[in-house]
Amino acid sequence: MTAVTERPRTTDQVLAPVAAPPRRRVSPERVAAGLTIVALLGLSVVALRSVEIDPARMLQSWSNVERFFGRVGAIEFPPLGELLQLTALTLGLVICGTLLAAVLSVPVAVLAASNTTPGPAWRAAARFVTVLARAVPDVVLAMVFVLLFSLGTLPGILAIGLHSVGMISKLFADAIEQIDEGPRTAVRAAGGTRLQQFTAGVLPQVLPSWVATVLHRNDINLRGSVILGYVGVVGLGMEMSFAFKSLDYGLGLGYALVIFVLCVVMEIVSSSVRAAMLGVAPTGRGLGDRVVRRATRRRAAGASAAVVPETAGRAPAGVTGADDATRASRAAAPAADDATRAPVPAVSVDTMLSRPWDRTRVRDTSWGAIAVAVVVASVLVCDVAWSDLVTVWSGVPAVAVQFWPPSFGSYETTTMIAAMGETIAIALAATLLTLVASVVIGSLAARNVAPSRGMRSGMRLLLVGIRGVPEVILAIVLIVVTGLGTQAGTLALALGGVGLLGKLIADSFEEVSAGPERALSATGATRLQVYAGATLPQGTRALVGHTFYMLDTNIRAATLLGIVGAGGVGYYLLNASQGSNYGAVAAIVLMILVTVLAVEGLAMWMRKVLR
Repeated sequence: MTAVTERPRTTDQVLAPVAAPPRRRVSPERVAAGLTIVALLGLSVVALRSVEIDPARMLQSWSNVERFFGRVGAIEFPPLGELLQLTALTLGLVICGTLLAAVLSVPVAVLAASNTTPGPAWRAAARFVTVLARAVPDVVLAMVFVLLFSLGTLPGILAIGLHSVGMISKLFADAIEQIDEGPRTAVRAAGGTRLQQFTAGVLPQVLPSWVATVLHRNDINLRGSVILGYVGVVGLGMEMSFAFKSLDYGLGLGYALVIFVLCVVMEIVSSSVRAAMLGVAPTGRGLGDRVVRRATRRRAAGASAAVVPETAGRAPAGVTGADDATRASRAAAPAADDATRAPVPAVSVDTMLSRPWDRTRVRDTSWGAIAVAVVVASVLVCDVAWSDLVTVWSGVPAVAVQFWPPSFGSYETTTMIAAMGETIAIALAATLLTLVASVVIGSLAARNVAPSRGMRSGMRLLLVGIRGVPEVILAIVLIVVTGLGTQAGTLALALGGVGLLGKLIADSFEEVSAGPERALSATGATRLQVYAGATLPQGTRALVGHTFYMLDTNIRAATLLGIVGAGGVGYYLLNASQGSNYGAVAAIVLMILVTVLAVEGLAMWMRKVLR
């Protein structure tokens, strides 16, 4: 066998430069996406300057706050019986509306998910329904239903339910697209129908995510029910609006405090339901999670203390050392072998297929019964006139004629376009302020970024407190400081948005890959260098997506805050509805719809390009 000798390389070959790897080309779409982000940041800065937020002038007007609270005096509450009735009515209305949205969202989500839709046309139609439901504000839906059904709980339930379909169905569809296709494929291979594939292969995987989504939306709807009270939906929101309109500020602030407490309690209840009903361990990311975790630890400690003495008494008598223990185990081995050879009693197929009533099944059944009881109680408290759902159709043509054709009426077109531009400016400026504050607070609330556990817990608690205050209440308080106009609306949206965007940023940063962070830490990098070099770059895509979601939300919220005098097109929307100028209401809603659809389309394109 001849040996293969390597040919010696020449000096030119040794000294020849190594060819650099080909540089990755940046696609034109990514360049366009980057320029779009820069343009939006520039527009946000211009919008912030146009709003003219002046901290010095706000400090000078602090005397307005002193005079306001001087007129308020002590915070007042209604009689306890009336307060409990209004609280139960508000909770029942919100729960019924959220449950209606969850039921309607299931077929929409199945059609919108890429792996369960019958075809592209069905998927496009379902996605359009989700966008349309999110684009139409719930307060506008409440106005329409108040005309159809007059005052009561049914307009609020329908408005909350139909508007919430937009968010719930989208998140339901996203959860369906992320399932493991194995169980569904197995059911299909066994000849299962589409319904059997869904109930046996899809639903068990997405149920925990769906329940968490519904609970989160229920919390949002509770805060949103405040503004619905301004258009005639019964509950705490309507009583608060009556109190403020009658200049009874002490009673109005009392209702606002009750709503704040309800929002915080709702998060604790949501965490308890996730932990107890679904077996989802608390993550410690919220106030409710921490309460549940501490209670669980106490129960676990008590159970372990009871088990230790019991197991300690099971040691064989006379076994005091390792050798004795070994001899005891060897002596017990033949008995164990005989036990394994004992005949197994016959068990029927029905017994093997039936689920035993263990602790887990008892717990799940109990929580399921409690959930059903809560829903039934909510329906009973709302006292819905179900016959109205049958008789209402005769009045639909008369109401539809009032909204069509859309017309600005006595308002000039230039005035309405300028008002819509003011609303967009408020949303852009508020999103910019929210982004800056949320990046700082959300980073300090992330487990892998916060310098200490106390800092992280403090930031999480701050985010919970901010989310508990509805934006409309913030706007009313800030109007006292700054007066009527865009400053109050911008600051209210900015402060209220920190609670949501800060939590989303913190959760996204905690979910990044730990590998790059460990690699930088191993080289001696500081905490700030690890954050800038590993955590922030990995979370940038999620940060962009969350910011566009915040902008979309702020455009709708800026419209609603105009109802209480915070500037923008909402002021004209309220005047048109109170003056029964429903053609102008329809025209304003169409402007809002076009704006929200444009932002939604831009966000979808950005997520697709930056994926």
